[in-house]
Amino acid sequence: MGVNINTHELIKILTLTPPGQNIMLVGRHGIGKSRIITDFFESQGKKVVSLFLGQMSDPGDLIGLPALDSDLTKTGFRPPYWFPLDGKPIVLFLDELNRARPEILQCVMDLTLNRSLAGKRLPAGSQIVSAVNEGDEYQLTDLDPALVSRFNVYHFLPSCAEWLLWAAANGIDGRIVSFIEKNSDCLDGVAGPDSGLDKTADRRSWERVSEIIKTENTINKTLEKLIAGIIGIKAALRFKNFLKENSGISSTMILRSFDQCKDDLEKLSVHELSDLNEGLFRVIELEEKQDIVKNYTSNLEKYIRWLNDTRRGEALAHWATVYEGSLYPKTKVAVLSYSSYIFQTVIDYVKNIKL
Repeated sequence: MGVNINTHELIKILTLTPPGQNIMLVGRHGIGKSRIITDFFESQGKKVVSLFLGQMSDPGDLIGLPALDSDLTKTGFRPPYWFPLDGKPIVLFLDELNRARPEILQCVMDLTLNRSLAGKRLPAGSQIVSAVNEGDEYQLTDLDPALVSRFNVYHFLPSCAEWLLWAAANGIDGRIVSFIEKNSDCLDGVAGPDSGLDKTADRRSWERVSEIIKTENTINKTLEKLIAGIIGIKAALRFKNFLKENSGISSTMILRSFDQCKDDLEKLSVHELSDLNEGLFRVIELEEKQDIVKNYTSNLEKYIRWLNDTRRGEALAHWATVYEGSLYPKTKVAVLSYSSYIFQTVIDYVKNIKL
């Protein structure tokens, strides 16, 4: 049983872990391990060097090639292309660690313990982070317990809510965001028949779908097949059916004008309202202009009053639970600044739970 962490916790761990300690992330492919590592350290002004160990066929790919010194008396190793010669610390990201050949892993042993490789030391302050896949579906190399012991090991399980917040901030097509809101199991799975070559959806694949459809207002037969080749047949079929059946009401529409959405909201189930709740938080969290945030909060208050007045307690409880979490700090500030009613409603809800 491993230590499970989400994206928020991973950022905290990366912040608190000293450079002298190694980090290993365990998780599925396509969940954002590489991107988060790179984005975090580069935002700190640190150079990230990524090595895909599964692609290395010989230790020389990692440690460099042997060569005689200038006096032709001793054999040493020429630094590999990635080795920092300027004396500045780096973040060495060892991707696909458990896909590496055993002879490559032997070189990693010294690197992770002594920050040394073929007699050359990494600059002081350098840090080593690795990523590994876990599961029977992967062709993997067993890692030596002595090597694993040199890492702080975390099982990375980013939440769907975190991905949705990232997706909305990074221009992922709104139809995909709405679909994943209501079909979270399609974000990291939904396999087809097991032939070994059938595609399944993952976060990278949804990003590729977005890149293709964001300029397309309608999804024709050709696009349906194109999408199925990216995320798999089962996920593509559910996405297609969702686009046909989707009512069209969105969290942004509610925050822009609750009054215009009220009649449509009356028709929604508790589950559908809960899906919209998450979107309300994301829209406010990502808005930078305070005059718009103030207007959004005004309409949010109308929505919360409506949930209260119409006794939609389960949907209101879900909203309050999300508010109590740590994923949307800017939304909390907006509520505190512009709506004492919402804040008091949350306080009353929490008080009633404790009673």
